[in-house]
Amino acid sequence: MIAFLLLAQLAGAAAPAPAPAPFTYRFDEVKSRVYRYPRGDETNELRVQAKQTADAGDVVRTNWLGRAVVAVPERASRFEISSGTRVRLASIEPGVLLVLEQGKVKAFFDALTGGEAVERRVATPGALLAVRGTRYGVDVDGGGQTSLAVFEGTVEVISANPATKPFLVTRDQFCTFKPGTAPRIVPMGSMGMTERSWQNHSSMGSMSQGRGSEGTGTMPGSNGAAGGSMHGSTPMGPKR
Repeated sequence: MIAFLLLAQLAGAAAPAPAPAPFTYRFDEVKSRVYRYPRGDETNELRVQAKQTADAGDVVRTNWLGRAVVAVPERASRFEISSGTRVRLASIEPGVLLVLEQGKVKAFFDALTGGEAVERRVATPGALLAVRGTRYGVDVDGGGQTSLAVFEGTVEVISANPATKPFLVTRDQFCTFKPGTAPRIVPMGSMGMTERSWQNHSSMGSMSQGRGSEGTGTMPGSNGAAGGSMHGSTPMGPKR
């Protein structure tokens, strides 16, 4: 009996910890043509409708008039995906909720209930963006050049270059970076940029549509009414 109990205890100790519950990716709003590719399979293109859900690993693409708001309720996070944008939901990197491959995203992070200490990150070609109750916009062009504009809170930029130490970008600051180059931080005011102007500013680059109902070619970045916020200049949710 004692030997049996010892074996049972050892088996229990060796059992792997239960996997964390997967995130829910919910399309709260959809405008025009937005497509989802399950697990990144470009041969399986699905037209997205509001209130549908997606899975970690799916790729989401908006056409030149398309926009979407994707919520992650478990992490009190929302992402406003502008036109001409391609993102991947989640990553093998711990804490990453969204990977911005190209285009423009505005991110909203509300306060977490229960005092959880969890990472809520967005990955870009040049760095990881980590936050604690923040609202910011991030734009990636076809060459991997990334621009970050912080509207509220603070963003920690963790560079992919190990020689670059993590640094903070605070409210009303604008930062640009890409792999292999040093980051540059300037006040948004010195650039004549506000949250509204960022929302209406054309994307830094354009992207190929790839497969899809519109065929191949170049997709212009967001601009004017097509590329601005789906809510105008009013943030989604209360300020934090």
